[in-house]
Amino acid sequence: MNALRSSLYPLIHRLADRIESIWKTELDLSPYQMPEDLGYIEGRLEGERLVIENACYETPQFRKLHLELAKVGTGLDILHCVMFPRSSYALPMFGADLVGSTKGGISAAIVDLSPTNPERVLEEAYQQPLNEVPHFAFSQERSIPDWGDIFSPYCLFVRPADTIEEDAFLERLSGFLRIHCQQATAASPLTTPEAEAQNLTGQRYYCQKQLQNDKTRRVLEKAFGEAWAERYMTEMLFDVK
Repeated sequence: MNALRSSLYPLIHRLADRIESIWKTELDLSPYQMPEDLGYIEGRLEGERLVIENACYETPQFRKLHLELAKVGTGLDILHCVMFPRSSYALPMFGADLVGSTKGGISAAIVDLSPTNPERVLEEAYQQPLNEVPHFAFSQERSIPDWGDIFSPYCLFVRPADTIEEDAFLERLSGFLRIHCQQATAASPLTTPEAEAQNLTGQRYYCQKQLQNDKTRRVLEKAFGEAWAERYMTEMLFDVK
């Protein structure tokens, strides 16, 4: 990812490096076998070159850690990250997305630990350390989309106004991610098929809601067609085992 990463908006580049650094420090990573044709993708979107690169890992607690970086010409840079817990671990879904460009800066930055239990409430073991993550008053908060009932009260969705706010977002995301990795490594696996089934139901609901993001689907359909976009969204971005 180095060639693409170095061409992206600096905050996206820094975040990608930080996410992988925390994963490598806090988790026991192994390679994840993703579809051969979906690791590196090139296409055209409205006459401009589109490049997508994916990196995926797995751990004892997570069946898939996914980091996607993408660039469309000089006008659109993207980071997308989701951590999919194994069905035997009742953990929330860590998700982060950044959208911006080298010219216009970051237009949208979101990070959350989305609960997947029936109550859709984060466990107390998460709430206490999350409350201790330093708070920053961002000047431009974004509205949660209509399908966003999957997000927790800790969800941060902003448009960073300057490098100070970009640094603050980077540190808040890092805090969320470290807490999640530490809680995951300390967690015990579920012990009944019923509990695992309930856990998977919550993960499927999360993915179904994320698949309602029409902006992502429209970009992929324009560049690669409807069938390819559907496959990419359901096999790479939000697959549920």
